[in-house]
Amino acid sequence: MKFVPAIAVFCLLIFGSFSDPTYKMAKVKYNGGGDWYGDRTALPNLIAFCNENIKTNFQAEDDVVEVGSAEIFNYPFIFLTGHGNVIFSEQEAKNLRKYLTGGGFLHIDDNYGLDVFIRREMKKVFPELEFVELPPNHPIFHQKFDFPNGLPKIHEHDGKRAQGFGLIYKGRLVCFYTYECDLGNGWEDFGTYPNDTQESRMKALKMGANLVQYVLTQ
Repeated sequence: MKFVPAIAVFCLLIFGSFSDPTYKMAKVKYNGGGDWYGDRTALPNLIAFCNENIKTNFQAEDDVVEVGSAEIFNYPFIFLTGHGNVIFSEQEAKNLRKYLTGGGFLHIDDNYGLDVFIRREMKKVFPELEFVELPPNHPIFHQKFDFPNGLPKIHEHDGKRAQGFGLIYKGRLVCFYTYECDLGNGWEDFGTYPNDTQESRMKALKMGANLVQYVLTQ
């Protein structure tokens, strides 16, 4: 695998960025007909925010990676979003499990309508695990930026509270699932959504930076 070694990441975060970009983020392309390609400007904006505020050294543009591809192992952090159906083949589920148990990390962001599909498909990946809600005192909410009440609410849909769920494999958080939050929408260019505010967008970017920092240092 080509994940950045832990000591290199530690030095990077403590002493500043390397001269050349060292790693990339990727958006997950999946089958089933759902709009995996949504939130087009989300990752580039998150990357810029992280590089500036927590001194990471991601390349400026994100990649697209397919669930079943060997290329998935090139990324320490992958992002999956959408509104609709998701289908993982048996091979894709095995590949994603190998990636996650080998040190990779998946952030799933429900863009409204993804929940029933992604829960079903992640059961193919980890049949022995259940999503558990992470409490407000979980370290993921207390990295560079402090969120004492846990996951912030970015966009409103059904009047439900924002929830952050995790899949924990052998004591390690391998997947973080943000529900009723629209965190990825908050990373997009300001003005993309009519009810955006600078305050909500900044909350989203700060929470995203916390997530990245947690992933690279856990």
